[in-house]
Amino acid sequence: MRSREYDLDFRDRNGRIRAWGVGLLVVAALQWAWCALLLLTPYEVDRQPDDHYPAECESRLLTERGTANNGLQRGDWCQNERDWPEALGVLGLSVPVSIAGVALFVSGSVSLRMSAHAEAMRELDKIADRRQA
Repeated sequence: MRSREYDLDFRDRNGRIRAWGVGLLVVAALQWAWCALLLLTPYEVDRQPDDHYPAECESRLLTERGTANNGLQRGDWCQNERDWPEALGVLGLSVPVSIAGVALFVSGSVSLRMSAHAEAMRELDKIADRRQA
């Protein structure tokens, strides 16, 4: 009975490890979504506080006229609102989070599968022992 209790505790612990991995992967996916939002959506910039007619800016990534990249020297207010380092920083932070999430998820999943396999093998051994006896 002790080995069964240990096995159930082992499975619970690895189920929690796998759940942490899923949670970290969800956080990484949210970081990717935030980066996509920063790079792919158009936005508006106030030229002054409480501006009633803000400047409309194209997305940082899919721009044709370069409104997001030209800068203030050409009378464009869009460049400083959404900087590349912010978007790439969010993307860079998602890499270690996703690596940790994958490692935890795989570790928990493999441990659960190995535990289930070991239990199945014990049951098969019991059936084989009964047939021999």
